[in-house]
Amino acid sequence: MTMAFAEPATVTIPSLTTARLRLRAPGPSDFEAYAEFSASPRAAGVGGPISRTEAFGKFCALVGHWRMRGYGRWVIADLERDVPLGVVGPMYPEGWPEPEIAWTVFEAAEGKGVAFEAAQAARAFAYGTLGWRTAISCTLPGNTRSEALARRMGAVEESLFAHPEGFELKVWRHPAPEAVQ
Repeated sequence: MTMAFAEPATVTIPSLTTARLRLRAPGPSDFEAYAEFSASPRAAGVGGPISRTEAFGKFCALVGHWRMRGYGRWVIADLERDVPLGVVGPMYPEGWPEPEIAWTVFEAAEGKGVAFEAAQAARAFAYGTLGWRTAISCTLPGNTRSEALARRMGAVEESLFAHPEGFELKVWRHPAPEAVQ
């Protein structure tokens, strides 16, 4: 039996640069840091800890989301050394209540303002480039660091979302684009 293969799909993922960070496409060299985070107790805020195999699927989905929706999350990288520090960006998974600005930072970036700087850039991209008029962020109840970041971004707690996999998330509403310009 012979198999025919289609041309590989290409995905264009723009990069953004802030004062200290580059938001860029995920690459193979970023997977180790992502898998390490995903296996740790710190991943509890995003549905973990999970196995390396599950982490690989979720890591690949970062690129797939760009292909399916035309936007997605970037790897947050240190501007000087290009070290992966987390993931951030606009996303809209199947079953979600509406488009979200999502963030996750790895342990080395915790408490340094990385998530705030990256999430602000991601929201500016969603509002300015994608033309979003509103955005939410979702947090697990009790994820106090993400809740604090949502508040720092000007978002207000709005409701609870019953996730299709059987848990609840807090929904935080971001200010309208004109309120954050």
